[in-house]
Amino acid sequence: MLEFLLLFLRCLFAGFQSHSGLLIENLALRHQLAVLKRQARKPRLRSAERLLWVGLRRIWPHWQQALLLFQPQTIIAWHRLGFGLFWRWKSRTRAGRPSVEGELIALIQRMWQANPTWGSRRIQAELAKLGIQVSDSTLRKYRPKNRRSPSAQTWKTFLQNHAQALIAVDFFAVPTATFRVL
Repeated sequence: MLEFLLLFLRCLFAGFQSHSGLLIENLALRHQLAVLKRQARKPRLRSAERLLWVGLRRIWPHWQQALLLFQPQTIIAWHRLGFGLFWRWKSRTRAGRPSVEGELIALIQRMWQANPTWGSRRIQAELAKLGIQVSDSTLRKYRPKNRRSPSAQTWKTFLQNHAQALIAVDFFAVPTATFRVL
């Protein structure tokens, strides 16, 4: 009985809607019927059909009343997904610095390893002799991160090698009142 009363009230208020509002509601309901006829189980919408519902949400103020197949939050989620896809497409990388080939990257890394005392300017000059033009920032980008020359010492090694002399300097130097060191 309650359903019949709601249907009657809906029909009564439908007479006061504009003609375009009724056409849009009719389109929405017919679309949902077509989706239900197409599939027996859980209805699945195609991308174009989701786009239709997102468009209806934007132009029709009473879009939630005609929904039967899915929740309003689903359509809002589709709208957000489309918004995210649009901005991901809009902010994609189009142009810029050309990519560096793998062989050149390997050559740069080999040169850094084989010549630990060379800087990026020297490697750039050597590559220019071979006819390869590479920027300084590209060389710095592909150099090994923890490059250390074989003859270089770490602070730990230096302190271990010279611990006796450092202790002697620090503890056995006695300054006098006249600033002489004994």
